[in-house]
Amino acid sequence: MDATAVVGGGDQVSGGTGKDGAERRIEMKVVVAIDDSDGSFYALKWALDNLFVPMATPEATLASGGMVFLVHVHPKLFEYGYPVEAVFHTTAAALDSVKRAQEEASGAILCRALQMCKDKLVKAETMILRGDPREMICHAAEQVHADLLVVGSRGLGPVSRTFLGSVSDYCANHAKTPVLIVKTPADDSDKQ
Repeated sequence: MDATAVVGGGDQVSGGTGKDGAERRIEMKVVVAIDDSDGSFYALKWALDNLFVPMATPEATLASGGMVFLVHVHPKLFEYGYPVEAVFHTTAAALDSVKRAQEEASGAILCRALQMCKDKLVKAETMILRGDPREMICHAAEQVHADLLVVGSRGLGPVSRTFLGSVSDYCANHAKTPVLIVKTPADDSDKQ
């Protein structure tokens, strides 16, 4: 069963209450796509705040079955061949340098995301993949048997979305897991 939801700033998802009136914690595997955008970090914050309810003690919270998988994808580096090679010749050293820079950037991004999970006492694992982000995010959600895939929205207009493509649109249409697209709330300056 495929399902997609789009939420804005103030919406909340609740696990409901049990027979004793206590709030239930939904124990699920949630994949959150992370990049260096504010939208992806807002989506992670939204997921942590709304999908994972802290238990009475930090030990009980960490012992529960809920988990976040933080997925970061590097686009493939193209190794050009003829006839492009004559114009854009890439050396192995240049490719290694770019790969190292990507790995360092990924480390910083995932370190920030892991700290957010730690602060909310939510178990988290990281995954760094290489390929088309749209395809790899959907594949990762399927591989870990996720209950939900959470992606941020950059708010591209229809023209930009047509030419650049949208990761959230692609995931909504191709993922085999329910998808939650979290929109970043509009700035107050945008309303004026």
